[in-house]
Amino acid sequence: MRIVDFLRPELVVPDLQERDKLGVLGALVRQMVDHVPGIDGAQLLKVLVDRERLASTAIGEGVAIPHGKLPTISRLEACLGRSVEGVDFESMDGRPTHVFFLLVAPDRSTSEHLKALARISRLFKDPQFRVRLLAAKSGPDLYKVIADEDARY
Repeated sequence: MRIVDFLRPELVVPDLQERDKLGVLGALVRQMVDHVPGIDGAQLLKVLVDRERLASTAIGEGVAIPHGKLPTISRLEACLGRSVEGVDFESMDGRPTHVFFLLVAPDRSTSEHLKALARISRLFKDPQFRVRLLAAKSGPDLYKVIADEDARY
């Protein structure tokens, strides 16, 4: 499984302006609604907020992986957002979060969803990869950094 199988260039938001968790989630959901058929924005936002109430999906090192499942989509979908300034996303390490990788799976998906989360987590553990993401100048550049790193594994 490769990240480029479920992340498309038009689903990369290079400069999130939102300054809080709900704002970031809303911006990523709007991007998905605009580019992915079958996404109900209100339903997806509720799924994500409910998941965040259980525990923050900010894994530390400036990265969060909000995720959830929807019955209205047929395949794994993702959206990547970056906040240059950073957002308090209640991260495990207490530091601001800069990169948000939203993952949405079909309701019936189990192993595919978990494999995607593991793949994303593995890529984001590399500090040099995170530095390259933060240094990228545009959405296409961000996508290229991910695609290049994705091809290495």
